[in-house]
Amino acid sequence: MGAAWWNNDAAMTVSAHPTSSPVGVVEDADHDDPTTPHDAGAPDGSVAAVTPAQLADLPARSLGRLGVHVLGDGIDVVVAAAQAVAVDLCLIDGTREHPAERRIGLQKARHGLWHAHVPGVGAGQRYGFRVHGAWQPSDGLFHNPAKLLLDPYARGVDGAVELAPETFGHHVTDIRSTHHGLETADPRDSSPFVAWGTVLPPADPATTARRLELRPRTPWIHTVLYELHVRGFTLLREDLPEELRGTYAGLAHPNVIEHLRGLGVTAVELLPIHVAATEHAIAARGLPNYWGYSTLGFFAPEPRYATRASREAGPAAVEAEVKAMVDALHEAGIEVVLDVVYNHTCEGGMDGPLLSLRGLDNTGYYLHDGGHQARYADVTGTGNSLDFRRQRVVQLTLDSLRHWAGEIGVDGFRFDLAVTLGRRAGEFEPDHPFLVALASDPVLADVKLAVEPWDVGPSGWRTGQFAPPVHEWNDRFRDAVRRFWLADARAQAAGEHGAPHDCRDLATRLSGSADMFQRFDRGPTASVNYVTAHDGFTLADLTRYDHKHNEANLEDSRDGSDNNLSWNHGVEGEIEAGSPAADIRPIRRRSMRNVLGTLLVSSGTPLLTAGDEFGRTQRGNNNAYCQDSPISWVDWDLEPAQLDLLATSSYLLRLRRENPAMRPGRFAYGRPRSNDPFVDLAWFSDDGEPMEGGAWHNPYRRVLQMRRAGGASAHPRSMMRHEAADARDLLVVVNGALNEVDVTLAPGRTPRWELVWDSVWESPDEREQINGGARAEPGDIATVEPLSLRLYLSS
Repeated sequence: MGAAWWNNDAAMTVSAHPTSSPVGVVEDADHDDPTTPHDAGAPDGSVAAVTPAQLADLPARSLGRLGVHVLGDGIDVVVAAAQAVAVDLCLIDGTREHPAERRIGLQKARHGLWHAHVPGVGAGQRYGFRVHGAWQPSDGLFHNPAKLLLDPYARGVDGAVELAPETFGHHVTDIRSTHHGLETADPRDSSPFVAWGTVLPPADPATTARRLELRPRTPWIHTVLYELHVRGFTLLREDLPEELRGTYAGLAHPNVIEHLRGLGVTAVELLPIHVAATEHAIAARGLPNYWGYSTLGFFAPEPRYATRASREAGPAAVEAEVKAMVDALHEAGIEVVLDVVYNHTCEGGMDGPLLSLRGLDNTGYYLHDGGHQARYADVTGTGNSLDFRRQRVVQLTLDSLRHWAGEIGVDGFRFDLAVTLGRRAGEFEPDHPFLVALASDPVLADVKLAVEPWDVGPSGWRTGQFAPPVHEWNDRFRDAVRRFWLADARAQAAGEHGAPHDCRDLATRLSGSADMFQRFDRGPTASVNYVTAHDGFTLADLTRYDHKHNEANLEDSRDGSDNNLSWNHGVEGEIEAGSPAADIRPIRRRSMRNVLGTLLVSSGTPLLTAGDEFGRTQRGNNNAYCQDSPISWVDWDLEPAQLDLLATSSYLLRLRRENPAMRPGRFAYGRPRSNDPFVDLAWFSDDGEPMEGGAWHNPYRRVLQMRRAGGASAHPRSMMRHEAADARDLLVVVNGALNEVDVTLAPGRTPRWELVWDSVWESPDEREQINGGARAEPGDIATVEPLSLRLYLSS
């Protein structure tokens, strides 16, 4: 290896060809020629200050820790690039407008790893990788050293991806048309247009330990999830300082925490906060991926959600703001669950940009169909899918989860399109090695794990088929509740021919979906019950629109589901107060309360979507993934009717919290338990008689009573002794008919039923107005209004 000494105004440089000595620093060279290994300099010239004698191999024990970590007098660097000929670590100095780049060739180790210990480099250093090797797209090889690649393990990022032709590995002239010319590698430097990794200091073990001690560790039986978008949730809150709106710090503000605590939720489920980049097909329409389901890096938080002060201070300050948010929520007793996307990345299909994994080891990270042309097997509908048969994919995912749980201190994860994570290419396996590792990992042992139990691949719907300790989003619950209260009611009101659905499905969902979740002895809390989520109509829009209105997405409304099971109650869209159709508005509000009440009285773990507690609208857009606009932002300027719905939501959550019968911890047997002589769950018709087999199959029966025991039979281990003794039985009366019905109240073990809520009430304050009418005896006749839901407790 030769060395050249420059004059006093220059630094010492060392050049090395990868076949002779793969450790070295590159001399300044023509940066427009990326085809020769170690030849491409930075646009502003390279500055080198490292000699071969100062570089050192890592001990074998350090090779298992991928990424860049501060250690001793410098940094340890380990990156996986199994099919590369050479890999350069690029240390970036200067500004984005005038960068200077030092390139250090990494040493090749076993199992496709490249590594070095680089002295004199510490926290705050910006960096990336350039990978040399074959460019053969037909074989799945996309090595192009002109493209600066983000370390998949980067804990911090500087800048963001600006999708330009230079970010693609192949020659592209317009990002609106990228599928031509894959055969030719593009020689233009991508560095000015991509995110740079940033070395962060190691976490302080004592501080991390204290953070983990703050975890609320709320049992599943008491958990109420609340899904929100960090930016959209607080951006319009005028009671926050302007600089905090739409940020991690804004979510931690006392006014926001007061809303969450007053509502009664126990955990916030954050839409993705991993650093992301908009896919090129969306960017070509001039829109962002607002939801963030387009991961760029799995360790760094998304900087756009940090305050300006944190962004200007750098990635370490961004990470610190996230940790402070988690700490503040923990101090308030609120858990933090992250929606995580490990099934695909923002690099899209094979014609997408070259940003990270594709340039490092395309066939080692992405799922292919096994044919020669090396085509992706896309089971996510995003252009690519990660291949969980591969060691590096499983390792990356587990390392990321451990980082967020063990260092950031979050309390759980919801896995997007989780069937992809359990596939052996084609088929899903509940005992897939990744899922087994997830369940048995000691760092993840005390965090909540929930999944979206489907993807778009073969046999992709797998609700109820994941093993403990995983919980699952229950789309069957969503559809049953929507169908009963909205779609079937709409059909009846329109006089449509054909029988509506009978009550069996609704009853199954009310009682915990044992048909799907009794397997593996999981219990009803394994079912994450929801009626709305980030994708689909909001609760208000379910009652206002029969059809999606996604024009703002610029896809001619081809996007988004057409199976909304919604009901506009006769008029599509908003109705102003003075409109001739204004009398529809109270009926819509009752429908919202019916859905909300059903969710919160059902066995399982309820999930609310931010803003549904007061009837937020997205103007009929049921797929607002690309709307960083008032369509998606939560509007906190509430009308009186919205304040009433907020009071109702808080009241129902308080009832659920205070009454174990509203949150059973195990499936019912339909008979007495040994520790409680009362039948744990019983069903009655409108005449007060038990529901018999034939009655369940009558599609025109729209009235149902559910009686659930509140004693120790429902909660043998999760209740305190005094709570079991004082627990009240629950009676739920459902009238899904379009006419009022006289209902004979079901028998109970106490002399009275107390009416604690009626969906007819605009506000729970109306309970005080009925005085003696709140109490009735079993066998009394109660006149139940059309399309309404009542809750009684024994007294």
